[in-house]
Amino acid sequence: MLTDVQAAHDSRGVPLDEVGIEGLRYPVLVADGQGAKRETVATATMAVDLGPEAKGAHLSRFIEVLHGSREQLTPATAAGLADELRLHMGSDRARVHLTFPYFLEREAPVTRARAFVEYTCSITARSSVAGTQLAWSVEVPVTSVCPCSKAISDRGAHNQRGHITIEVKDADHTSGPWFDELIDIAEAAASSPVYALLKRPDERHVTMAGYDNPVFVEDMVRNVCQVLSDCDRIAAYRVRAVNDESIHNHAAYAAITWSSPRGV
Repeated sequence: MLTDVQAAHDSRGVPLDEVGIEGLRYPVLVADGQGAKRETVATATMAVDLGPEAKGAHLSRFIEVLHGSREQLTPATAAGLADELRLHMGSDRARVHLTFPYFLEREAPVTRARAFVEYTCSITARSSVAGTQLAWSVEVPVTSVCPCSKAISDRGAHNQRGHITIEVKDADHTSGPWFDELIDIAEAAASSPVYALLKRPDERHVTMAGYDNPVFVEDMVRNVCQVLSDCDRIAAYRVRAVNDESIHNHAAYAAITWSSPRGV
C-alpha cells in the first residue's frame, strides 16, 4: 500500500472554501439545439470545499468525474457533474465551470455561402446539500450602427463590432434556453450578426441592413430583455452589451440583471 498523504489529518483547524484544478483543457461533446452533439475543447475549473481536518483533496478524482461526463454535456448532465463531484469527494460543496468555443454554421444573407462562426460559451454548476444551481452563458459577436451618428450625418454613420453576453439561470435546472437559442436572441438584438464568410452581394446587404437598423448598447440590452422576460423557463438572467467604438478611444456598454419573483 502506498502512503495516502492527502488523506492525512491536518492539525491547524483551517477549513478551505475551495480546493481544485483550473486551466485544464479537455475534449467534450456539447448538445446543440438540433438534437446533435458538437465536439469542442473546454477549459475547466473544478473545486470542492475542504474540511479543517483534511490535509488535501485527491485531484485525480476531478479528472475521473469529468471524463465520465464528457460525452453529452446538457443542463441536466452539467448539474449531475457537480453533484457527482461533491459526492465522490465527500464534500459539502462543489463547483464546476467549463468555458469552450461553440461553432455554428451560418449562411451569408444573399449568396447562401456557408461557414462556421465561433461563439464563446460557458457552464457553471454548483452543488451543495441544499441542491444544485446551474447557469450558462454565451458571448456573441455583433455589429451595431450608431443611431445618433446616422441622425446627424449627411452621409453614412459610424458602426462597430461589439459583443452581447447573456447569462441565464433556469427555473428547474434542466430546461432553460440552450446556447443556440440564446445566440439567436443576441444576434437579433443588434444591427446585424457577424459572419465568417461574405461575398460582395452579402457585404452590400449586411451594410445596408445594419444602416436600416441602428442601435445603441442600451437598445441591444433592452431588446434581449424583452425576449428573455417572456420566457417562464428562466429564473434569472444578466445581459451585457459592449461596443468597441470606432470613432472614440473608449468602449461603450450597458448591462442589466433580473431575477424572477419566483426565485432561482
